[in-house]
Amino acid sequence: MTSQPLPTPNYDEEVDFQALAMTDPDFAKFYDDANGHVDFQDPKALQQLTKSVLKRDFNLELELPDDRLCPPVPVRYNYVRWLQELLDSTDDSEDLEKKDIIGLDIGIGASCIYSLLACSLRPTWKMLGTDIDPSNFNNANDNIKRNGLESRISTKLNVAEDALINPKAFGVDKLDFTMCNPPFYSSAEDMAVSSAGKSGAPSAVCTGAEVEMICEGGDAGFVLRMVEESIELGNTVRWYTSMLGKLSSVHQVIDRLKEIGVTNWAVTLLRAGNKTRRWAVGWSFGDRRPSNAIARGSDVGTHILPYPTAQTIHTIGFTRSEAADLLNDTLKQLDLQWSWNAEKWLGHGVTSQNVWSRSARRKRKRVEMEQEDGQDSKPEPEAPKKKESADVALEFDIEVKEGDMEVRWRQGKDNILFESFCGMLKRAMKQK
Repeated sequence: MTSQPLPTPNYDEEVDFQALAMTDPDFAKFYDDANGHVDFQDPKALQQLTKSVLKRDFNLELELPDDRLCPPVPVRYNYVRWLQELLDSTDDSEDLEKKDIIGLDIGIGASCIYSLLACSLRPTWKMLGTDIDPSNFNNANDNIKRNGLESRISTKLNVAEDALINPKAFGVDKLDFTMCNPPFYSSAEDMAVSSAGKSGAPSAVCTGAEVEMICEGGDAGFVLRMVEESIELGNTVRWYTSMLGKLSSVHQVIDRLKEIGVTNWAVTLLRAGNKTRRWAVGWSFGDRRPSNAIARGSDVGTHILPYPTAQTIHTIGFTRSEAADLLNDTLKQLDLQWSWNAEKWLGHGVTSQNVWSRSARRKRKRVEMEQEDGQDSKPEPEAPKKKESADVALEFDIEVKEGDMEVRWRQGKDNILFESFCGMLKRAMKQK
C-alpha cells in the first residue's frame, strides 16, 4: 500500500460509473456504456465496484467471498471521516495527523473495510478488530496482509458471549475510540418485514450471511449492549461510537444515554449519494466537547441533539478592534486564565469555577483590597499556574469577527456554566 496521501474523495454525489470504467478495465466489464447502467443484482458487479473504488481512491486491495456482505465504500468512508473529525475536535494536540491513535473495530467483517480505511487516512492510527465469524475473521486477515498492514491492524476471534469492548484482550489499557456497524435486524422475520415494506425491488442484491444481518434486538439492541459495557469502562475509551441503520434506533440509544447521565454525545446523518442514509452516534464520559458541526448533525431531530458547544454574540455598533478591546478588558478583570492572539483575533480561556457572578467579583475585590492594605508586609503574589485538566470547569475559545464573536466551549461538564459565561459576555458587549 502506498504511503503517499491521495486526494480526499467527495461522496456527496453518486459514484461516476462512466469515469470509473474509463480508468478501471475490471469495472468496465460490468458497466453498460450504452445505457450508463450497472446491474446491482449481480453480486460480482457489486464486488468489483467496491474493489475498484477502494483501489482508485485509497490504493487499497480487497478480496471478498461471495457469501458475505459486500460493503459500499461511500457511507463507510463518511463514517470514518466523521469519527476522525470527532477525535480532532476534542483534542488540543498541535499536530493531530501525527498523533498515535488506537481504535477498536467491533465486527470487522470479511472486508475489514473500516480498519483499512482508518489506516489509509491517518498513518499513525492503529486498529484492533474483532469478529465472531471464523470465515469473516480469516478473510479479513487476508485483506490486512494483502495491504501490508499487519503491524497496524491486530485482530481477535471472539465468541458471541465475549464482551464487545475489551482492550485488555489485546494488551491495551485505553482506547481512543470504538467503531461498529452492527447487524440491522432482530430476526429473519424482522428482515422480511423490512424488505416487504420497501417500495419496489431492492436496488442491490444482498449477499450478507445471517451472522452479519441479525442479532438480538437488531442494531439498537447491539449498541445498547455497548452502552451498558461503557458504563463500567468509563474513560477507558475516549469516544464510543457506532453506525446505525434506523433513526428509531438512534432515538433508543440516546434516550438510554440520557438515562445513565451522559451529557457529552454526538449524532449525525451519514449521507452518501441520493439514496443511502445511515446515522452515527458517539458518546464520551470525558469533558472535551466536540464542535457543533460534528456533534449536532442535520436531519436528526433537535430533541436528540446534544447541548450546543458554540454561541454567537453580536457586537453590532462596535468595530472589530473595539469589540476585541472590550472583550479583553472584561476578561482581564476576572480571576481566570486568559490569553489573546491579536494576529488571529482569537482568545483562549480557562477557569476552575464561576468567577463572573456578582458574589465572585465581590470576593475578588475584597481580596484585592486586603492585599493592598498589607502589601508592604506580604510577598508578591505568584503568577497563576496552568490549570490541570481535572481542575478545569470551563475551557473556551473566543474568535472576534466583524459584527459578532463566536464562543466555543472546549472543555467542561456543566452546560449551565457555559450558558452563564456567554450571558455575561452578551451583557458586556452591550456596554457602549
